[in-house]
Amino acid sequence: MTDIQTKTPPTKNPSQAALDWIERLIAFDTTSRLSNLALIDDIAAYLAQHGVASDKIYDSTGRKANLYATIGPRDVGGIVLSGHTDVVPVDGQPWTSDPFKVVQRGSRLYGRGTSDMKSFIALCLALLPEMLNQPLSVPLHFAFSYDEEVGCLGVHGIVDFVKQGGPAPRLAIIGEPTEMQVVNAHKSVCACNTTVHGFEAHSSATHQGVNAIQVAGELIAEMNRIQREYQKPEYCDPRFEPPYTTITVGEIHGGTARNILARECKLVWDIRAVKPEHDHAIVEAVKRYATEQLEPGMKRIHAQAGVDTQVVAHVPAFLPVGDNPAETLALKLAGQNRTQAVSYGTEAGIFHVGGIPAVVCGPGNIREAHKPDEYIELSQVAEGEAFLHRLIAFCRDGGSRSFLDQAA
Repeated sequence: MTDIQTKTPPTKNPSQAALDWIERLIAFDTTSRLSNLALIDDIAAYLAQHGVASDKIYDSTGRKANLYATIGPRDVGGIVLSGHTDVVPVDGQPWTSDPFKVVQRGSRLYGRGTSDMKSFIALCLALLPEMLNQPLSVPLHFAFSYDEEVGCLGVHGIVDFVKQGGPAPRLAIIGEPTEMQVVNAHKSVCACNTTVHGFEAHSSATHQGVNAIQVAGELIAEMNRIQREYQKPEYCDPRFEPPYTTITVGEIHGGTARNILARECKLVWDIRAVKPEHDHAIVEAVKRYATEQLEPGMKRIHAQAGVDTQVVAHVPAFLPVGDNPAETLALKLAGQNRTQAVSYGTEAGIFHVGGIPAVVCGPGNIREAHKPDEYIELSQVAEGEAFLHRLIAFCRDGGSRSFLDQAA
């Protein structure tokens, strides 16, 4: 491998271009339920101004799109810089400033997406002129996706797109917030919806109806029991925090009035598994409990009562593999000698399943993500910028191509 400077410059201040791009991206409300096209179009126009062509990969509705662009030669496989453009909702959160306007307080930048994960995308865009001025021997690919926050839906289109195009990328760096630590493992995410179909009756005649909310409560209690089972040592992996598989009910919707037995109750829940086989086992255990323990009593009152559980999205676990060139390169660029594991899901597992070695490494801390007053430290932005400067130098050097050839 070519020699790379691995020490972060002493400054903790990012460039003005990086700050400007963070402010520019945060101003777009790209909550997952909304379109991201205004942001994607803005990035595409900026790339075009610099002579860089980009492709938009739309969802089935045409309201959302991924963006894929190549900087450098197109006749060799390069390095993907992956980031998602969507953010989680701010509804009901007690923000102390406008979530979609960057506010600096001391050493922190506040705004929805500052940590998760528009700052990484901003750094890529801010450094585009440097990428073009080198020039690069090994290309860099921007891969900016939609709907990561609702199940990593958009990135599948990117992986399919690159498979059908020119030389496949040699590796991918996913810039999720890791405080610039190199991550080579994360839990899977299995997103489920369960609908309990009850039968309405007056609350004074509970024997004549099926209260979907109370049945859902019994199902939640069983989920809690299952989770306790998976906390036993034989199911755990100490690399993760927490070290066990989790089951979380995030939403409950149901009922009409205090004095009416609920006709329907919907649970929105997920599994974060330390081992891939846990996902299927838990979903089947939940279904089996509903079929064997809950539905017989429900159907004695009303034949159409029952419980329906569907897996609506699945993010595969990202597992360590031997001789991962993405991991090797990221450790070198970050000046580190050991990898980390995280409990949240990313697009890394999907790139890996698609045949593109991946690693997770980006600025910010996941502890600040999804919260009111989300923020990123300026020092993290600066560290992420230094990392990308070193990556650009790596891609400029002709020797880096031979490293990638050997690692493939």
